[in-house]
Amino acid sequence: MVFKKITLIGTSEESFEEAVDDAIDRAQETLDNLMWAEVEDRGVELASVEDREYQAEVVVAFELEE
Repeated sequence: MVFKKITLIGTSEESFEEAVDDAIDRAQETLDNLMWAEVEDRGVELASVEDREYQAEVVVAFELEE
């Protein structure tokens, strides 16, 4: 088996947990053979948004097809 990892950044106006869910949900919608996810980093956007925007950097891994 061979796996590939990619980094996604999920966002939410509510919480870090919802930002993580945002990234994972998108990965599940667009990638086949998704195997795991790792939360790498978290941050809050303040400058260019009206309210806070929670961000989560999530690395997802999926198995490459043969």
